[in-house]
Amino acid sequence: MFVFDTLSLVFVALILLGSVPNLFYSFGYLPHIERKMHYQLHYFAFIFSMLGVVVSANALVFLFFWELMSLTSWQLILTEVKEKSTISAAKFYFIMTHFGFLFLLLFFLIVTNGDLEMGFVQMKTVASVFAYPTLLFFFLLLGFLSKAGAVPLHVWLPYAHPAAPSPVSALMSGVMLKVAIYGLFRFLFDVLYPWPLEWGIVILSLGALSSLVGVLYALSEHDIKALLANHSIENIGIILIGFGMGMIFDTLQLKTLSTFSFIAALFHTFNHMSFKSLLFMSAGSVLHQTDTKNMEKYGGLIKAMPVTALTFLIAAIAISALPPSNGFLSEWMIFQSMLSSSHIDNVSLKLAIPFAIFALAMTGGLAIACFVKAYGITFLGLHRSSNAKHAHEVNFLMRTGMVFMAFVIFSLMLFTPFYIGWFDKVFVGLGRSSIYAKIFPEGIWHMHSVGINGGIVSPLILLVALVSVTLLMFFAYKLFGVKTRIHHTWACGYKTGAKTQYTATGFAGPIRRFFSWLYKPNEHFHKQTIAGHETKFSDSSYEVHVKPLFEAVFYDSLAKSVNFVSYWVYRLAHFEQTRYAAMIFNIMLMVLFSYRVFAHDFSWATFVLEFLVMMISVKILIIGDKK
Repeated sequence: MFVFDTLSLVFVALILLGSVPNLFYSFGYLPHIERKMHYQLHYFAFIFSMLGVVVSANALVFLFFWELMSLTSWQLILTEVKEKSTISAAKFYFIMTHFGFLFLLLFFLIVTNGDLEMGFVQMKTVASVFAYPTLLFFFLLLGFLSKAGAVPLHVWLPYAHPAAPSPVSALMSGVMLKVAIYGLFRFLFDVLYPWPLEWGIVILSLGALSSLVGVLYALSEHDIKALLANHSIENIGIILIGFGMGMIFDTLQLKTLSTFSFIAALFHTFNHMSFKSLLFMSAGSVLHQTDTKNMEKYGGLIKAMPVTALTFLIAAIAISALPPSNGFLSEWMIFQSMLSSSHIDNVSLKLAIPFAIFALAMTGGLAIACFVKAYGITFLGLHRSSNAKHAHEVNFLMRTGMVFMAFVIFSLMLFTPFYIGWFDKVFVGLGRSSIYAKIFPEGIWHMHSVGINGGIVSPLILLVALVSVTLLMFFAYKLFGVKTRIHHTWACGYKTGAKTQYTATGFAGPIRRFFSWLYKPNEHFHKQTIAGHETKFSDSSYEVHVKPLFEAVFYDSLAKSVNFVSYWVYRLAHFEQTRYAAMIFNIMLMVLFSYRVFAHDFSWATFVLEFLVMMISVKILIIGDKK
């Protein structure tokens, strides 16, 4: 019923590292929640369900805890229903999570032959003789990536995370998304191994696309929690890039490079848990004090909320992959894994891997720009609203949770060799050779790539150098008695104020205009003129709204199609019962024919015959004679 191998224990540790600091933060946040019993019941059930998922040993237990995780997180989103948008976000999340559950159920029904109490190891025997393994692979992708938030199944994240209470947002983004990554690791290794090359290319491409789309839409956001949700899409993409490279190298029998790539993906999974949890906690503290998620209403909070500002800065440095942070180390490993593929002579990889390198490089640069915007607009400058002006630091428990999570980030950076050694044992348990000695051949001070012409990085030496230089400058500042001079800001003769500062809209303007083909922004400019003079106005406002391309093009069209089909079926069911019964009969025929195709060897002759029977049945029973 339960399994406690190294892979499960590693993800148990991830859940605990993400949940324990969140518990302190959550208890500090609790006085501001009206439905306290509802919140606490589903909060602890949510954590328990995630632990249950990663230690499940058969399909039935796994699906039970997976559904419990989905339902409890859905109810947590509905904890504070103050706006209609919260109900819409919860409904959207409910649909998407059960969309994924449907495909997981199909996967398990096939690989267990209907015996859901079958263990994961036994499933491999059934899956190995299934005629369409690629179908099983796509069932896994649709099931797990809809929960992880990878493109194109990512659209629920920027709605659900902002609607949830901040401790829940931190748990969902920091921890729950990683449970889906666990599912990919578990079932691709235990059930569907070995893989064809195309599967790795698919995951690599989805990861590259997710990383780019996530960071580009994060840049256009003014809602701080929606911005962070889009960065979750970006970082899930980065994890999938490392995962895809591991699959590709494994297919090409480059086992050392494959293990290195998988370790990089697992390392970034932990890193994203740490800094994204802390970012959502810090953003929740700001939201709690200012009563708004709009960054345009923040400003100058670094003096009123110094602990929140410091923890947000630590997490922002890590997510921006600036050295020597933990985010830099895992992204460096993923870069090295891709750069080690230069000797591979395969046309598909010659296209996919350079695209992934480009996507990851651009993602890194845009992420820095995004968090310069987020931190600068939120904590620096002058107050942009009265709420920001009167804000103060959050309570002790909330601060404690943020500080503890900051220590988790530091531990991932300072004790990188320990974590990598632990991750290495995961793949030793999966039948791989240990590569720890190849990554740290000279001790913990130097970290090596395992490629032919791989690079070397010294994170601890770099950290010691940065701290030493900082302390030296501080000592020199005190020794020479440098005086601090305060002057008013020069603003070209104009009076400085909150309205003359950079805004989030203005900061992202150049990037938004460069990617206008993707954003397709809806711009609103309003000005109040004086006596009808165009050149004279007393007040003006400029707003930009960006609707994600996937949602506008794909999901809106899909919703219209579903509404059209449902209305057509409704008319048949109520006004043309004979044709409705005929349609049900034809659906049953299609299911039976499909079962034969999946359960037995495929035959073109039989397929054509069955297709003709279906068409004749549809023509006679449903379409009928046209009058």
